[in-house]
Amino acid sequence: MGNDSNNKHESILPKDWRPERFATLIYLIRDDKILLIEKLRGHGAGKVNAPGGHIEVGESPEECAIREAFEEVGITVLNADLRATLKFHDTENGFNMLGYALVSTTFTGQPRSTSEAVPFWSKIDEIPFDRMWEDDQHWVPRILAGERLDCEFIFVNDILQTFRIDRI
Repeated sequence: MGNDSNNKHESILPKDWRPERFATLIYLIRDDKILLIEKLRGHGAGKVNAPGGHIEVGESPEECAIREAFEEVGITVLNADLRATLKFHDTENGFNMLGYALVSTTFTGQPRSTSEAVPFWSKIDEIPFDRMWEDDQHWVPRILAGERLDCEFIFVNDILQTFRIDRI
């Protein structure tokens, strides 16, 4: 289906691909657990994901991830490490997004539910990929292991068709 390696490959995105949305995800790790959310609204509602959301004008990916962690689950992130760029293209519904995935082990507070998300802790080796976006299984374990990645994913009506993941 996809190309997953440590070598740099040609882009699989259309030559005229331009992101219309910019967003972040932040994976919060404590010991052998990761904080995930059941997303209640917006893109991906009903799926399990990490806290995150749209980047506001003038905001860096790190600033966005820190803000979204607080807004969605009440966690104050002290430091966030950018691990991946994620480029998404859906050939049918026109969804084009540039995302950034970050990881943090330095945060305070107890997760709380909001109108956007219901947080829960999962063991890292028991992440429920069957309830997540299909692409997550290909890159999330790698960023949690410390890799830095550049990723491209092509979907058709939210179903993954192909992907490219390069280690950077």
